[in-house]
Amino acid sequence: MTGKAEEFRGRVKEAAGALADDDKLRREGKADQVSGKTKQAVQKVADKAKEVVEKAKEHIHRATDQ
Repeated sequence: MTGKAEEFRGRVKEAAGALADDDKLRREGKADQVSGKTKQAVQKVADKAKEVVEKAKEHIHRATDQ
């Protein structure tokens, strides 16, 4: 499951817990939201790292071609 989907599922769970006055469901929803946001942040860092590596490869490639 993607981070966005998990975050959304957590929001729905938290809202359902609030409507049902179910503290456990509400806490699970909040935990899912945190997990989803964490996954998104990790993916963003991983994407940025890949971008940096690709740029470094391009620079090395250009430098060795000269």
